Amino acid sequence: MKRYVYINDSDTSPDLYRDNRISNRKYTIINFVPKNLYEQFSRFMNKYFLLIACLQLWSLITPVNPASTWGPLIFIFAVSATKEAWDDYNRYISDKQANEKNVWVVKKGIKTRIQAQDIRVGDIVWLRENDEVPCDLVLLGTSESQGVCFLETAALDGETDLKTRVIPPPCAGLTPDLLHKIKGVIECPCPDKDIRRFDANLRLFPPFIDNDLCPLTIKNTLLQSCYLRNTEWACGVAVYTGNETKLGMTRGLPEPKLTAVDAMIDKLTGAIFLFQLVVVVILGVAGNVWKSSEARKVSLDLVKSLYAKFIDWDLHMYDEKSDTPAHAANTGINEDLGQVEYILTDKTGTLTENMMVFRRCCINGVCYGNESGDALKDSDLARAIANKVPEVVKFLTVMAICNTVVPIKSASGSISYKSQSQDEDALVNAASCLHMVLTSKTGNFLDMNFNGLVLRYEILDTLEFTSDRKCMSVVVRDCQNGRIMLLSKGADEAIFPCISSEQQVRPVVEAVEHFAQLGLRTLCLAWRDLKEDEYRDWSIMYKEASSSLIDREWKVAEVCQQLEHNLELLGATAIEDRLQDGVPETIETLRKAGINFWMLTGDKQNTAIQIALLCNFISPEPEGQLLLIQGKNLDEVSRSLERVLLTMRISSTEHKDVAFIVDGWTLEIILKHHYEAFTDLAMLSRTAICCRVTPSQKAQLVELLKACDYRTLAIGDGGNDVRMIQEAHIGVGISGREGLQAARAADFSIGKFRFLKRLILVHGRYSYNRTAFLSQYSFYKSLLICFIQIFFSFVSGVSGTSLFNSFSLMAYNVFYTSVPVLMSVLDKDLSERTVMQHPQILFYCQAGRLLNPSTFAGWFGRSLFHAAVVFLVTIHAYSNEKSEMEELSMVALSGCIWLQAFVITLETNSFTILQHAAIWGNLIAFYVINFIVSTIPWAGMYTIMFRVCKQPAYWLTMLAIIILGMGPITALKYFRYTYRSSAINILQQLERSQPNTHSNPNLEAPIKNMEREVSPLSVTHPKSSKASVYEPLLCESPSTKRAAGVAAFDFLQASPSRLSIIYSRSKNN
Repeated sequence: MKRYVYINDSDTSPDLYRDNRISNRKYTIINFVPKNLYEQFSRFMNKYFLLIACLQLWSLITPVNPASTWGPLIFIFAVSATKEAWDDYNRYISDKQANEKNVWVVKKGIKTRIQAQDIRVGDIVWLRENDEVPCDLVLLGTSESQGVCFLETAALDGETDLKTRVIPPPCAGLTPDLLHKIKGVIECPCPDKDIRRFDANLRLFPPFIDNDLCPLTIKNTLLQSCYLRNTEWACGVAVYTGNETKLGMTRGLPEPKLTAVDAMIDKLTGAIFLFQLVVVVILGVAGNVWKSSEARKVSLDLVKSLYAKFIDWDLHMYDEKSDTPAHAANTGINEDLGQVEYILTDKTGTLTENMMVFRRCCINGVCYGNESGDALKDSDLARAIANKVPEVVKFLTVMAICNTVVPIKSASGSISYKSQSQDEDALVNAASCLHMVLTSKTGNFLDMNFNGLVLRYEILDTLEFTSDRKCMSVVVRDCQNGRIMLLSKGADEAIFPCISSEQQVRPVVEAVEHFAQLGLRTLCLAWRDLKEDEYRDWSIMYKEASSSLIDREWKVAEVCQQLEHNLELLGATAIEDRLQDGVPETIETLRKAGINFWMLTGDKQNTAIQIALLCNFISPEPEGQLLLIQGKNLDEVSRSLERVLLTMRISSTEHKDVAFIVDGWTLEIILKHHYEAFTDLAMLSRTAICCRVTPSQKAQLVELLKACDYRTLAIGDGGNDVRMIQEAHIGVGISGREGLQAARAADFSIGKFRFLKRLILVHGRYSYNRTAFLSQYSFYKSLLICFIQIFFSFVSGVSGTSLFNSFSLMAYNVFYTSVPVLMSVLDKDLSERTVMQHPQILFYCQAGRLLNPSTFAGWFGRSLFHAAVVFLVTIHAYSNEKSEMEELSMVALSGCIWLQAFVITLETNSFTILQHAAIWGNLIAFYVINFIVSTIPWAGMYTIMFRVCKQPAYWLTMLAIIILGMGPITALKYFRYTYRSSAINILQQLERSQPNTHSNPNLEAPIKNMEREVSPLSVTHPKSSKASVYEPLLCESPSTKRAAGVAAFDFLQASPSRLSIIYSRSKNN
């Protein structure tokens, strides 16, 4: 489908396209209630709430007042709906401000000021410096004589460097008066969300030009929400408006991610539902678990928001150099950070600084900078430049011309460069230091100064860089002699096949390999003289391909190949991109925590290997072994993959760090023809290096690991990492020199890679531990009441009579038991320093040791035991006929409240004033509230609290319930803590015995002793069909599955060279 935009012609199909009114609202007044309810009931848990609430309306099933059922349900869902409505209202206000902003447009040759929402397709919009672009425009004119303007696109793609936009050649030289009268038509595709592509054609009507067709690209556009910078004015014609702009098409609320903990909670809720069905069938009573489940939902949402704020407030993750704090954009997946098993990371800008420095080069087989480490200070190169050696001059000419850099001359005469690429910026600045200075670009002409000699070139065509071509070329005419030349630069794999067969390239190939082994980024430069008729014939084909609206990129690439051949190889450049501070230490620590690393980079193989060695990604021989998967065709790739897979399986029983490396071309063949075999390899390997990969391949690798049930985290800093970040369970973006696009698309953003260690080990682990306790405790307290009701049904003749009144049930779940547990957000089982020093304890979170069917069974058993204690003690103490059922109910409820105060106290690891206030203040509040309610005659509890509290039997009953209920639990916990200590228990003991010791010298011995007692942990969800080996306990219980025939895993002293337990699991599969 095509769109025809008539420039400055309001009479042509005025209502064919939508206006410029933008709307980011999720709801309308009409659809808010049904749409919001549909979204809330999309989860099984909420459907369960509704079902139980409906059953409560049937008096034959339950004696509970429906008000106690529907009241909390409506309240809790109203809270969620109110939050959604508030967020949507804020979006409406933001849209209103943008729609009512005043802009200048040309109407019938007259400049008029209107609101942005009234812009129509075809209107000419006039912008001034620092104005925001109100819709997608095709640039027609600027104040700059070069026909360029500068655009800040940070709001669109997050990139902070200014972009250069150019006017189409037919519009060059048009004055503002002529721009007011311009007429023509733009043939463009229908709206899409690709912000890096715009394939269109422009045809101006006479008298401006004789109906000549001009191709348009993204470089001729000004996209919505960008800002005009360093340009006095610019004007363009509106082609996409409103929500049909490229930004509008990309807008939308992200799909919610379901964490492993949420998935487990849904399963446990289903188990509770089945349990209730059994109770209903057998006893004819419905439990009250659903009320606590609702309270749990609200509590989890609240504490998860607090977890996110803890990340935002963490000054240890604040990068002072870039003034960048950590930020949690997704507040619902914090606990997943503690269960990460695979980290897939970009290299440039993520592991490295992305600050490119020109270090070395090879020209005509001669290397410069090898001795000094800096080619700019190499005396031999300086001598060659002074002598104007032809090969060296050509080399510097390509460095200075073959780029998209724009020189900016200040009032003082100094020249600075605006570049979209750090590599191009480094090359142009290096050429300037070597006396080949790019001084100006005016239209299609550029000027250079070489040792005082002014050189002028005309840019005829630019063959742009793409991720598929991996090279860039420009066709220029030397204005001094009229020669036409093709200047090319790109990756060695793209340039070497295009070199003339008559040229000897071995010296340059060896230099490139040497530079790559030093961890330097390499580019090859080449050159070819073109004949006039050759260029003329090629130019016709190029123009035709550039004007195509269908498969333009592919057609242009085909035409470019017809010109980029028989090149003269001039040499290669080597650019240094240094590692960020703390990267090796961070990777080493996280590998000790059982996390596997994959590096996904676009760099060449040797560069990726050297960076991997420098940052402890892989171990050198003999501790490590790197297996190469390669091949030029399907058969060679198949044999190579088979050999690597066989070697990996054999090595899985050895204490050796084995990794594999594969390039993008080979990976494409593997993913297409050997997906299952590569999946097996992925499950065996802790470390992988994938070089020369495209953004889509990065996302495919994340998807592959997710399909194996691994918890994945993807981290990157550039726009090419966005797909990978969005595909992973957890996306982390680094706010780097490539902009904020990755950070904005991610669930979490940080300033440097080293902060990932704290994000996972501290925030991820604490969030998982706290969420696991909160969710299971919520089940426990609701099951406690449910079991008491079941026990009461036996003594009441299974009549369905409720022991507790409606007010007590509602207050129990909403007030009495919810406030203390919310303070679990402050609980820390170990100090942050201990957690960072001993990352191996993250295995507990990865294996789901704190939330699984086994631990839930422990809490289930605790609730059954406590219910029996409360009910039997209460019945025995108040068994005489004079006791009213209301008194019995209040005594039982009081026993539950006292027990839960001590349960929370027992399960809390670190106390603060707020936690004490919440636990014991809540207990006091229970009595205050019930004393007040007991003074209300119509409340159904009149004088009850006054009567029971006057009785010594009441307080003796409370004491008996506490002793009988907490005694065995405390004894069992003490026994496990003292005689069957886990790694966490040992660390807790050492912390308490040596609170002021910064290093624990006595820690290694207890850990070694405990190694023999701890069963191997599965690093992820086991795939074996064997039954789980559960240990009976009442709280912290492991859920493990043992792999047959596998040696024990070094749990607390895992070295980087030791293979993960996933080897054993994969072998078992």
